[in-house]
Formats: sequence, C-alpha cells, structure tokens
Amino acid sequence: MSITIEINGERETVDVAADTPLLWTLRDVIGLTGTKFGCGIAQCGACTVHVDGQPVRSCLLPIGSIGDRKVTTIEGVGATEAGRKIQKAWLGLEVVQCGYCQSGQIMSAAALLAKTPDPNDADIDAAMAGNICRCGTYVRIRAAIKQAARSA
Repeated sequence: MSITIEINGERETVDVAADTPLLWTLRDVIGLTGTKFGCGIAQCGACTVHVDGQPVRSCLLPIGSIGDRKVTTIEGVGATEAGRKIQKAWLGLEVVQCGYCQSGQIMSAAALLAKTPDPNDADIDAAMAGNICRCGTYVRIRAAIKQAARSA
C-alpha cells in the first residue's frame, strides 16, 4: 500500500502496510535512524517523535493513522526554536553518556519547551515521565531543560 506522510517538512511516499509502526517506516524504509527502538511497548521513550508537535511513541503508532499530520524526528527537531535550544543545552552540559535514549529524551524536552517555555520541576517531571535513561543522566537532563528555557 502506498502511504504519503510529511516528515521533517518533506513529503515521503512509502510502500508499507497501514499497520506498520511508524518507527520501522522511519528507520527501515526512509533511513532516518536517529529514532531508536527500545522496548517495543511504548514504555521507554527511545522511539519518541513529534506528530503535530506532540510527543508520541512511534514503536506502536501505525503509519496508516498519521494522515495529514506532520511528523518531526530527531533529524528535524533542530529546525524548531525549542529543538535548537534543547540541542544546544544538551551539548553544553554534556548530557549524553551512551546516547541511546537521548533522541527520545530530546524530543520530549523540545515538546515541553514548545508548550511551556518556562517549565517548573513538576512540568519537567510530567513531560519526561516514561523516558528511561539506563545511564541515569536525569540530573543533567533536568539541568539542560532549565538552561534551554533560560536561553534567548
């Protein structure tokens, strides 16, 4: 089945079944490998992308359900103001250790800043809940979100 979706501002037509998870379409068909497979049950956050600016878990989201909504991946989030700020803070504070979960962490944090430009600790906790970091960089993640919120 031929499905056309908008990813990072570009229209992509793919030949996949409508029930194919968005994650596998992004990684295996389109070649955008920044979005990671973690748990496969939408619990870890490694596969987080934005659909119309909202963070979603792509490992269980069928591509056929996307329709005309816009998908943004880690490869495209830097084109947004919130994404640029988050990425700059992530690098500045050296948040990453192994890096595997970081694309999902960045996508959740960018969605938070786009919606709540000056988040408090409760906002950060709520937005980042379900994003698991096996290396335990949570303190640096929180600091990077706060730094990004303060940046011009």
